[in-house]
Amino acid sequence: MAELAVLEDPKARAVNEKHGDDHGVNLGKLRALAKRLKTQQELAQQLWATGDTAARLLAILICRPKAFARDELDVMLRQARRPKVHDWLVNYVVKKSPHAEELRLVWSADPDPVVASAGWALTTERVAKKPEGLDLAALLDVIEAEMKDAPDRLQWAMNHCLAQIGIEHPAYRARAIGIGERLEVLKDYPTPPGCTSPYAPVWITELVRRREGA
Repeated sequence: MAELAVLEDPKARAVNEKHGDDHGVNLGKLRALAKRLKTQQELAQQLWATGDTAARLLAILICRPKAFARDELDVMLRQARRPKVHDWLVNYVVKKSPHAEELRLVWSADPDPVVASAGWALTTERVAKKPEGLDLAALLDVIEAEMKDAPDRLQWAMNHCLAQIGIEHPAYRARAIGIGERLEVLKDYPTPPGCTSPYAPVWITELVRRREGA
């Protein structure tokens, strides 16, 4: 914790706070610290228990993802209210857990939109890597009905799933683009030069173009 305090940078904190994160540690320096510490599950659990955002990010980098019980991950996800902690926990820990599919189903149906967004993130992972058994048409039905009025974090996760379906599955591409065009979610999102817009019709079209080398 003392080392993390030394790494605190007021300018980094100001930038991070604009995104809802309450820490000022440069992530490159945080990763360097994690590389030095290597995997330490017990230390990771102690760092998580502090509740400090930088400590929790470090915990995620040095933990052993498969060592967490299902209920333990559920509690951690519900504690992870800061966007970066939430994203890293889902992407670096839960996706590598043997409990990922069970948690995907539980979280997707949760009334808390932040928890539900984690379920959608896991669904997006399956759409891309293991779509067998997923009802893609039913997912599109839910997205079409609910994404427009969903809270920001949940809307973002559902939009990512919509784009992924359109990118990965040609049979559903036209419908995915059509849903995006009708709902216009993130249509006006400010996108830096050289980056792809998160607006699903543009996102899908651009990624497919790159893959096909057009």
